[in-house]
Amino acid sequence: MSSAGRFEIERVPVTPFHQNCSLVWSPETRHAFIVDPGGDTDKLLARVEAVGLVIDAILLTHGHLDHVGGAAHLYAALEARQGKGSVRLIGPSREDEFLLHSVEAQAAHFGMTDLGSVQPEQYTSDGETLTVLNRTYQVRHIPGHTPGHVVFFDDHDKVLFAGDTLFRGAVGRTDFPYGDGKQLIDSIRRKIIPMGDDVMVLPGHGAPTTIGEERKHNPFLQ
Repeated sequence: MSSAGRFEIERVPVTPFHQNCSLVWSPETRHAFIVDPGGDTDKLLARVEAVGLVIDAILLTHGHLDHVGGAAHLYAALEARQGKGSVRLIGPSREDEFLLHSVEAQAAHFGMTDLGSVQPEQYTSDGETLTVLNRTYQVRHIPGHTPGHVVFFDDHDKVLFAGDTLFRGAVGRTDFPYGDGKQLIDSIRRKIIPMGDDVMVLPGHGAPTTIGEERKHNPFLQ
């Protein structure tokens, strides 16, 4: 997924949940960031080395184990390779702190033992802008799947890192004690749909789609 002036994006499925971790980099500088490293840290580090990248940041959309379970290990490994203070660890909204701090408990529920809790250096909030790789990313708080779920929007390349909010033909699960289906749909309609039909949506699971495709055909948005 690249063209002149665009960032390269490679989606790397991780964990038994086949969560789409995104590796994003500038072809000119080879500097990069990673979105939602849920696990399989050795696999991710091998890709970073194979492509020849320097990782500037790790971004987390929400606190579920398949999205954040490898973040602490990856952060430590990258800091050891690149130098202390070389990587920013950016979390979702603070409402997901209880999930970020309970990854081991989440993993034990599925019989998984190789994932760990994580403490971001900073949390994000709705309407905030992040500068990563000298590009601005808009943060939108999209609660419902989890209380603190955020998405990251690159208006330059028209790409949305959507986590578990919007999928091809579906939306994120809300059958959790803290889930809220109405809140999720309302947030998608108010904060994601207006980004524009041409925006590429990179969901946490499954194939990419566009906002236009989902606006027209997603049964949960009709």
